[in-house]
Amino acid sequence: MGKSKTYSYDYDEYEAGKNPETMVKDILADPEFTGLDEVIIGSWGSAYEDGCQPIIDAIVENANQFSHITKLFVGDMDYEECEVSWIMQGDYSRIWKAMPQLKELTIKGSTDLTLGEIAHENLESLTIICGGLGTNVIKEIEKAKLPSLKKLLLYIGVDNYGFDGDAGTIKELLANSDFPNLTYLGIADSEIQDELTQVVLECKYIRQIETLDLSCGTLTDKGGSLLLEKLPELSNIKKLDVHYHYLSDEMMEKIGNLSIEVDVSEQEEADEWDGELWYNAMLTE
Repeated sequence: MGKSKTYSYDYDEYEAGKNPETMVKDILADPEFTGLDEVIIGSWGSAYEDGCQPIIDAIVENANQFSHITKLFVGDMDYEECEVSWIMQGDYSRIWKAMPQLKELTIKGSTDLTLGEIAHENLESLTIICGGLGTNVIKEIEKAKLPSLKKLLLYIGVDNYGFDGDAGTIKELLANSDFPNLTYLGIADSEIQDELTQVVLECKYIRQIETLDLSCGTLTDKGGSLLLEKLPELSNIKKLDVHYHYLSDEMMEKIGNLSIEVDVSEQEEADEWDGELWYNAMLTE
């Protein structure tokens, strides 16, 4: 088991002069750093107004000293530190070449996020957690050259916080991308989760993946019925994750009785306003 450490600044440290420009200097000065496999970067003190670009740039410029780091998470902060939609991200274009040893990359926040031309022989996991993922980033992933990728988890989010596509956008992503070793597919946190469930169930990866993650969105019995119809014929799928959902008790029971590992926790209830039902994805603001 590799060793992980989180680096972050609180408000007092930020007020004392700590900021994105100082983060990597502090990481490199940490005597524990050379023994780590994973670096988790939390709040840089001003994530709502200052992006993490200086952090990314400093990692690239000190790539030799980061050569032992195989897992990188940038933006691991809760809403009390910074709302996810306020996290100012950056341009990761140079990371791919600078960190050829990287196995896992997790990014939280999508404001000003750019991945660039993605080409990496060894990356096995790519996760983006956000309240709304822009089509520009989705298209970058669609064109990515990631032959070793095993896990892809994307929080799609809502249009108010950055998602400017539709079900067709995700259909194109799954049709045009080329991830021959993908075993975990997560299309999560969407307000059109029923539509995306149909898209995912019809995509080319559905007969090769072992874990299907449709969690954190507005999945209702409409999407649940699609899962019940399709999953019994997919012997490759060992786990279904739909935690945080709007399934009925009856549908929860039926899905829970599938002969695979299933997570149907966190049942939600729609909000009613002026006679209309409203369904919310888990992570938006």
